[in-house]
Amino acid sequence: MKKKIKLPNFQNEDQERNFWSKLNLADYFESADFLPAAFPNLKPSSRSISLRIPEFMLIRIKEQANELNVPYQSLMKKYIAEGISQKSERIRY
Repeated sequence: MKKKIKLPNFQNEDQERNFWSKLNLADYFESADFLPAAFPNLKPSSRSISLRIPEFMLIRIKEQANELNVPYQSLMKKYIAEGISQKSERIRY
């Protein structure tokens, strides 16, 4: 550690935000100061999309999800993830 950070007493979040935005942490820390961290419960952010598929396909996915007792959108995400992870097949347009 290079030197200690003296933290003032902040009156509000704006003062704190301003303080941290002007501070260069490289002046206070070295790479050896950091420890590895793991975040096992961190979920990736999701984004809502619109996807048009034939109705028969949606019905079949909902039937399969019902048989597996899972939400159909979760099943669709699983199928998409499996398709993406398949390295042996290449999709050509």
